[in-house]
Amino acid sequence: MTGSFLQDFGGMYLNALLVTLRISAWGILIAFVIGFIASLIQYYKIPVVRQIFAVYIELSRNTPLLIQLFFLYYGLPKLGIVLDREVTAIIGIAFLGGSYMAEAFRSSLESIDSAQIQSALSLGMTPSQVFFHVLFPQAMAISVPPLVANVIFLIKESSVVSAIALADLMYVAKDLIGLYYNTGEALLMLVICYLIILLPVSILGSIIERRLRYAGFGI
Repeated sequence: MTGSFLQDFGGMYLNALLVTLRISAWGILIAFVIGFIASLIQYYKIPVVRQIFAVYIELSRNTPLLIQLFFLYYGLPKLGIVLDREVTAIIGIAFLGGSYMAEAFRSSLESIDSAQIQSALSLGMTPSQVFFHVLFPQAMAISVPPLVANVIFLIKESSVVSAIALADLMYVAKDLIGLYYNTGEALLMLVICYLIILLPVSILGSIIERRLRYAGFGI
């Protein structure tokens, strides 16, 4: 990669990197909230609402993010709902990610032995105390590996938002390739930028996983 390419287009990649970070961070944060609520509803088998979230999870996991983005950005205006590109990207990532986070949380909750719950209740703990002192800490520890994998997956999936002309990393790289034919340099910068985002997430996830294992959570 030539120094002139970095000097000429480094600013564009930096701005695109910030856009990618922003939409990924907000989308993943909302996905965590959706996933946590959905997992509790599924775990405690709350009538009606459980079926609604089950439909959402199946719909989200079995349709491509690209189709979801097209529906939000091009379909909703037909109904009078117009969304900003960045808002559309955040909603799309959150909608997709919420279902994956829900399954990670739910499977972690269900992996905890019911004997622990019965023992806690027999000791006089209330259901809420059982949740916050028995279920929640263990479920969070167990769910760390799949949650980190989901975060990495969603950050990589954010590259799809270039399809709605949002100036993220993929959009800038494709734009530069189309205008100046600097294919090698543009793709190399794209790879470097995603490594800058994803490597710290992967390393942090590994550190948290090891510390929880040493703390005795058995993940």
